[in-house]
Amino acid sequence: MEKSIESIWKEGFLDNNAMVAPKLNNLYNKKSIHIIDKFKRTFKINLNALIIFSFVILALSFLVKIPVMGVLMFILLNVIVIVNKKLLKGLNAIDKNVNSYQYLKSFDNWMDEQISVNMKMSRFIYPYIFIAMVSGFTFSSEFQETLDRILGTHEVYYLYGIPVIWVFVMLVIIVLLAIFGGRIYLWDLNLVYGRILKKLKELISDVEDLRSL
Repeated sequence: MEKSIESIWKEGFLDNNAMVAPKLNNLYNKKSIHIIDKFKRTFKINLNALIIFSFVILALSFLVKIPVMGVLMFILLNVIVIVNKKLLKGLNAIDKNVNSYQYLKSFDNWMDEQISVNMKMSRFIYPYIFIAMVSGFTFSSEFQETLDRILGTHEVYYLYGIPVIWVFVMLVIIVLLAIFGGRIYLWDLNLVYGRILKKLKELISDVEDLRSL
């Protein structure tokens, strides 16, 4: 019968390579359980929130007459959820029958992979979001009227009916978002999971110090 998570933590550090006093061992066991369980809960809540938000933004986009943006954002948010749910399966597949230190390291390795995948995606996600927003407003008659009024007072060069300066500015923003997309994601990640990841790194470092005694 597969061991429970609690039994893994109880036995984890009590092997030949980790001579740790039982009370101290129990303290680290509880801290490990708390950190990883908290991450899992937060991760699942965020994925569900993205699904709900995708439907909300889709509905609102039709109400304010910018459906193109709503449809594009709906597709993007659900792709992000699908990718991360697949990654979550990898977390659930981690062998729970190993000692707790190995389990912690496996979780840390999974986290590194999850961050790496999302960083690569972010180089496309943020430019996509910008394009979706611009596309939504571009197809809005109210926005077109406002833009025409602004540009009507200036001499503007057009390319296929689109202001050249407008195209240039959009391209610059898209390139910058693609370059800094990974950094923006890390900033985002730190806002949501920063404290949890910091505690995880500190816990692993403490355990490794204890195992080296």
